[in-house]
Amino acid sequence: MGPAIVEYLERIDGTLEPFGGHFIIHGGMPAVKEGTWRGDLIVIAFPDRARAEAWYASQAYQAIKHLRSDHSEGEVLLMDGVDASHRATDILMGVSA
Repeated sequence: MGPAIVEYLERIDGTLEPFGGHFIIHGGMPAVKEGTWRGDLIVIAFPDRARAEAWYASQAYQAIKHLRSDHSEGEVLLMDGVDASHRATDILMGVSA
């Protein structure tokens, strides 16, 4: 973990706050039960997709993004989540057999 990643970690929280973002998973050693897992997992939650998109495009995040992308490897995804009432069969709505 070099100086650029340390700086990124020191600055990212400030970029999340205006958009309601917060970490819900930040690294750690997973207990792999099936398959193979390499690397870390980091999940940041936002109140909605619009605020996640706005955070990623923000001047504040764009100013530090290179500290991560130039010094680490990984994918960045923006995804819609589900709430506590979600059930597995909910994805079948609108799917024809």
